[in-house]
Amino acid sequence: MVGKRVKKKPKTGWKLLGTLLAACGTLLLMMGGPQGVAVDSPQEAPMEFVEHSAAAEKPDEAPQERPAGQPKAEQEPSVIEALPPAGDASIAAEREPVEDTYFDDAVFLGDSRTEGFHLYSGLKTGTYLYATGATVESVFSKSVSTPLGRMPLLDALEKTACGKIYVMLGVNELGWNGTDTFRNQSAKLIERLQADHPETQIVLQSILPISARQEEKGTYVNNERIAVYNQVLQELAETYGVTYLNVAEAVADEDGFLRADWNFDGVHLNQEGCQAWLAYLRTHPVEEMAESIS
Repeated sequence: MVGKRVKKKPKTGWKLLGTLLAACGTLLLMMGGPQGVAVDSPQEAPMEFVEHSAAAEKPDEAPQERPAGQPKAEQEPSVIEALPPAGDASIAAEREPVEDTYFDDAVFLGDSRTEGFHLYSGLKTGTYLYATGATVESVFSKSVSTPLGRMPLLDALEKTACGKIYVMLGVNELGWNGTDTFRNQSAKLIERLQADHPETQIVLQSILPISARQEEKGTYVNNERIAVYNQVLQELAETYGVTYLNVAEAVADEDGFLRADWNFDGVHLNQEGCQAWLAYLRTHPVEEMAESIS
């Protein structure tokens, strides 16, 4: 005789466990991935770096951050030595320090790092055109406060008589895909400067490194990426016949990081760091001045 098939009762304990595991997995997905340093970039919503203040001068304090995913970038080579080879004609050689009057006809074009230089270096001469979050792209079209009124930085520079232009841009561009956009935009910047000021000495300053503590955060704001961008700047300096100045070596420690005691937040220089930056500029005058004092 064929027996009746008995219908087994579901094992409710295992079913409940499976439901709990699924819920945990969903919760983990909702928490999101790693968080990165907030750096102004065309790919992301703008965010200002920590503002400078004398009262807040605490070396290497972590800045406020917002979530930022790792940008997809083209394959880059391993760390490129930021210091260019000796003897390159586009490199300003070390000399005896010049007087600060040498900077009377200088314009300092840049982002919040140039703002820090203006505030803390002690240099009392020159013209400063900068904006927090400025990039080699935004200087063309984004209206900001300048000594001549509200306008794009390059429009203000076009109206400013000068003999030397010191450019410090690039840290806010580290989130851009690959290097092609940075290279092309930097080339357009140099061409604009040469067209507006054909007799002016143009100096591309290397992007300053970040601190070891900032590096440990593992974001796209890192010294390997900075070294790649500095290589681009050096190549452009050679192509366009302008000066490349490796100011990064003036503020780096023996391992190539921004000195821990010379920064506010791992990115921006404090007073000692800005004074070291100025000391380097004094001992590395651009070609025209170097020839006159040789």
